[in-house]
Amino acid sequence: MKIRDMFQKDINRDINGVIKVAQDDEQSLIQELGEYIITKELRRHFNTFFDNYSKAIDHPTDKIGVWISGFFGSGKSHFLKMLSYLLSNAKVGDRTSVDFFKDKFDDPMMYATVVRCTNIPTESILFNIDIEGPINKDKTAVLRVFAKVFYNHLGFYGEDLKIAKLERFVDKQGKTEAFRMAFEDINGAPWLESRASYAFFEDDIVSVLQSVLGMSEIAARNWFNGEENTDMSIKQLVEEIKSYVDGKGKDFRLLFCVDEVGQYIGDDSDLMINLQSIVEELGSKCRGKVWVMVTSQEAIDSVVKISGDDFSKIQGRFNTRLSLSSASVDEVIKKRILEKTEDADRLLRLVYDKEHAVLKNLFTFNEAVLDIKGYADGAEFSATYPFVPYQFIIIQKVLAEIRKHGNSGKHLSGGERSMLSGFQEAAQKVQGKDENAIVPFSQFYDTVHTFLESPIRRVIDRSQTAADKHDGLEQREVSVLKLLYLVRYIDDVKANIDNIAILMVDDIRTDKINLRREIAMSLERLVAQNYVARNGDTYSFLTDEEQDIAIDIRNTTVDSATIVASIGQTIFSEIYPSKKYKYNKYDFAYDQYIDETLVGAATGGVRLRFVTVASDYYNAPDAKLIMDSQANNETIVLLSSTVQYFEELETAAKIRKYIKQKNVSQLPESLQDIIRKRQAQARILEDSAKKQIEKAIVDGTFFICGEKVEIKYGEARNKLDEALKQLIESVYSKLNLVNVFRESDADILQVLNGEIEQGGFAGQGANNEFALNEVSQWLEERYLSHVPVSMGDVQRRYQAIPYGWREVDIAAIIARLIVAQKIEIRYGGAVVGKDDKNLVSYLRKKSEIEKANVSRRIAPSEELMRKSITFLRDWLGQMGIPEDEDGLIYFVKDTLEPKLAHYEKLLDEYSLDRYPQKEVVTNARDLISDILSQKRDNVALLTRLIARQDDLRDSSEDMEEIETFFKSQRTIFDAARQLQHDLQNEHDYFVTDADATEKINEISSILALAKPYARIKDLSDLMQGVKTAYGTLLAQKEQEVLGIITQCMGDVHTLAGVVNRGNDEVKKSDDRFTEYKQKVANATSLTVLDAMITQLLNYKDQVCKRIEMILHEPPAPYGAGGEQPKPQKIAQIRRYDIFPVKRLTSREDVEQYLDDIRKKLYDTLEANDGIQIN
Repeated sequence: MKIRDMFQKDINRDINGVIKVAQDDEQSLIQELGEYIITKELRRHFNTFFDNYSKAIDHPTDKIGVWISGFFGSGKSHFLKMLSYLLSNAKVGDRTSVDFFKDKFDDPMMYATVVRCTNIPTESILFNIDIEGPINKDKTAVLRVFAKVFYNHLGFYGEDLKIAKLERFVDKQGKTEAFRMAFEDINGAPWLESRASYAFFEDDIVSVLQSVLGMSEIAARNWFNGEENTDMSIKQLVEEIKSYVDGKGKDFRLLFCVDEVGQYIGDDSDLMINLQSIVEELGSKCRGKVWVMVTSQEAIDSVVKISGDDFSKIQGRFNTRLSLSSASVDEVIKKRILEKTEDADRLLRLVYDKEHAVLKNLFTFNEAVLDIKGYADGAEFSATYPFVPYQFIIIQKVLAEIRKHGNSGKHLSGGERSMLSGFQEAAQKVQGKDENAIVPFSQFYDTVHTFLESPIRRVIDRSQTAADKHDGLEQREVSVLKLLYLVRYIDDVKANIDNIAILMVDDIRTDKINLRREIAMSLERLVAQNYVARNGDTYSFLTDEEQDIAIDIRNTTVDSATIVASIGQTIFSEIYPSKKYKYNKYDFAYDQYIDETLVGAATGGVRLRFVTVASDYYNAPDAKLIMDSQANNETIVLLSSTVQYFEELETAAKIRKYIKQKNVSQLPESLQDIIRKRQAQARILEDSAKKQIEKAIVDGTFFICGEKVEIKYGEARNKLDEALKQLIESVYSKLNLVNVFRESDADILQVLNGEIEQGGFAGQGANNEFALNEVSQWLEERYLSHVPVSMGDVQRRYQAIPYGWREVDIAAIIARLIVAQKIEIRYGGAVVGKDDKNLVSYLRKKSEIEKANVSRRIAPSEELMRKSITFLRDWLGQMGIPEDEDGLIYFVKDTLEPKLAHYEKLLDEYSLDRYPQKEVVTNARDLISDILSQKRDNVALLTRLIARQDDLRDSSEDMEEIETFFKSQRTIFDAARQLQHDLQNEHDYFVTDADATEKINEISSILALAKPYARIKDLSDLMQGVKTAYGTLLAQKEQEVLGIITQCMGDVHTLAGVVNRGNDEVKKSDDRFTEYKQKVANATSLTVLDAMITQLLNYKDQVCKRIEMILHEPPAPYGAGGEQPKPQKIAQIRRYDIFPVKRLTSREDVEQYLDDIRKKLYDTLEANDGIQIN
């Protein structure tokens, strides 16, 4: 059966594929109304709309906005037009609009609601705002469009609001006919034909205004030349609309049906707010009598770029929101175009039953989104034939993207092409074929090609010309090129060879494998001739500008070394980025090579080398690769040559180099856009190359340390892991001698402290047995060869091939040998004991291991050990002396080191005082220090110990009395020394006390003895006697000082007398003398008390002098002419100067003492007017 005979309706009939709201000829309207399909989705939308609309008939509302959204070609304009005609119930032909829908609604209740709504008097203003709107859009553009179409609807000239307002004013006066007749009488032409050019008829219009409206000539001309009537506010327009609606009766409704609002507004928030304000004002003033219904390709929340309350307000204005989906379009296409006859349906179902497996295989896409698929069953096959279900989904996106990118897309947005017409035209192309034919997706190119920009059409046309001339291209290549343009902007189907082949299927009997091969050849030819670019495994259409850039990129040269370096970067930074290979407890660094080039720093261990097709090494024979892999301890991976990784990276490198050479910012925007796409292509190629390199590794050939190896792993990383594992096991053949592992310094210390070893039979290698033997044997060989070995030598040897042991495990093995007393560590020439706190650092720390020497241990002789043990037992008086070397050495150190510290501490005490026998302690310290100076050499230490054993015995005896002194006699000694120090300036006070003087001298003689130990016990009684005598003298001196204080106070009071003028000085002195009494009570030194006497007398003299000055102030002058008396000269003498301290023993002594006093006073009086004795 021919395809043209399968359809119920003639596939070649003229159908209006795209609904234009302005198209109102009767034939088009009859077809549009008659063939309108109400799908399940549309039934739901009609129900929602009429439910809201009918409620407003009985209950006035301000929710009068309707927002109809849907992608390009979804039928939203058709839906809006149907609502407009239904509600106005316009008569089309011999039927009303609602009559056309009588059989379209399967719900009687719903149809009744529609009929009720259509019975209300309604006028509809249906327009495309993109066509009616002004060229220059400002923020009031929407308002001006609404005003224009409203006045046009009223029969006025909405193109110019000035004229429209005039006509509206004249109409309200009821003088429209009079105005038009008057104008025609004066001008000669009808008003309706001339009003668009009214500016040329000033005099005529002025005359008409005068004659019809009674205006003066001046007023008429002022109106004509004024501009006050050219603008209009939303409020003014709504008042005009309300006035018109109210004048039509109570139930009258007016509809503004606005197509393409979303496209007109775009992302201009001012226009959106302008629309919202109009709808809001209409809703609040007209209360449901005026409705605004708009269409948009996007839902309202996608169009509106406003946040917060404004957005909520706009949504609120459009309370009824209807969204048309693709399902509705699919159903319309199937019913209007593809609906089959019964015979055709039966035939196609039989074809599907027979070929369903073939069809499923034909239309299984590679990496496509889930809804891009073939037929689900025979019913779908029949309903969509000769198309495939995926085409309904993809073509919607193709049309939408072409509208955005194809530019002349303006025509598309105007509605010249739709899915309906696209499917009809594609079906017409295959109508002469039978039931095996399928429409290839490339066929849809003819639907849109005339509306594409010329650069795009030019590419296709040029390819068609080449194909017609068989000039390097054939017709299949042209079809593939058309297809690549169609899918250029969509991501649902990846444009790889498999998917392109599926999209090109034109017959059920197609051999998919053969088709794929032919498509691959076509793509290669298109790429070679620069029509198409390959990005990894995908292909893309190139415009002329893109082709020019593609040629320049192809001619750009890049060094193959750059590509190889890029491959190395991809492998070692992304595919296999680890710098070390983890093998059990080990982390093995490996040298990274790409061809002959080292990547990063060399470690000197094993190697991992990748060989690319760019290397001469690539074609080397297997024997060469086997030999080199063994000689270099490496794994060689020969990357598979069947994978195109090198070409992709080369193209990416060319793109990047080309772009780097261009000053992109100075190029035209179109070229900048192409370059941005090329940059994206380079990234895609690099990502694809990474996958291809991974595949090249998986499919590659492996040579591991002298063997060609087949590794059965599916992923590159796993294969490389296994390759390195085998390499490690081959190269590090003695790796497994270590089977007990350590992790830290703490583990090494545990070994040195004598941890309990794990069990295991000798000779089986347990507990690192074989590793210990290996190291011990090598050290023995070094010792016998007189070759010094550092710990660094040990670490390097056993970390290297063929051992590969970890540094911490090597340190632990050396520690085990130290504990077993088989080896010793020397640092700075001295043996390091196993308990040395720095030993772990000497075994592990990089800064120390070169300074630490490792050698076989030399043990002390048995005779030296025996002599040492015998001496220590005798010297220390204890039998528990260790008899093994390490134990004995530790014992010696543990015995002598505390002694040395003790003697050092004693010597510190000698710095505090002249304690007896300091030289003995110094000698003892020097003796111990001398012996311990050999502690780093066990043999030398014991030898020195025996050599000085007699000195040790003598020293111990000499230290006995000193030790006793510091333990029990030092306190008394220190007290006697302190007393001696305290009395050194007060010996004269004991002149009259012979007993006390003798005791003091005795204390001094004991303290001066070289060995005072036997006499120290006498010091307590001697000190007590001296302290008692001192106390007696102190009490006497206190009484003497107190007597002087009393006498001084009396002198001050006597001198001041009864005169009040010196009272302040007297009071101050009393307070001061009271303080002195307190100091006397607290005094503990005779010297201090004697000093206090001098202080008292000096203070008393100062006070008396001040009082004397107060008492002898000169009197006031006797008169104006009187003379002031001459001041008296008074000598100040202290009583103690006149009456010196002296012991008198006879009357003669008394007389002589008094004569001396008398003479001093007489002599003083001779030279003065008076004497003041203080």
